[in-house]
Amino acid sequence: MYLLFFALWVIFNGNITPEICVFGLVIAAVMFAFVCRFMDYSIAKEKMVLRRCLAFARYVAVLVKEIVKANFEVMHMILSEREELEPALVSFHSDMKTATGRAFLANAITLTPGTITVSLEGSEYVVHCLDESLGEGVDSSVFVEMLSEIEKE
Repeated sequence: MYLLFFALWVIFNGNITPEICVFGLVIAAVMFAFVCRFMDYSIAKEKMVLRRCLAFARYVAVLVKEIVKANFEVMHMILSEREELEPALVSFHSDMKTATGRAFLANAITLTPGTITVSLEGSEYVVHCLDESLGEGVDSSVFVEMLSEIEKE
């Protein structure tokens, strides 16, 4: 938060000089002290937010990688000489603690080509897969592991 206050100070000033930086550091410290005192904020909370942001950035990178990988897999299924695809509905239970974590998992499944989250009731997921092979391991995917880690922090 302190760095955010300082960055906003520099952006609003429009240029960087030693005087502006020193004055910005002081103003940012005063603003940070105010937020900590009157808005129930602390350095411990800031560290937690930073850890979650870093974990979420890793999650987004893995999500993009899995989306690209699934795109190529679905293209291969469509363009191959295989007779027919065998769609399947897969049901599984997730141990996500928060509604946000469950929603992120459902969205990750839906964003990945070849799978769609049909329903999410409580912690029970029903996922439609373009082919049975895409449904294998959906309940223990990398998304489940990463979102569980983010929830623990």
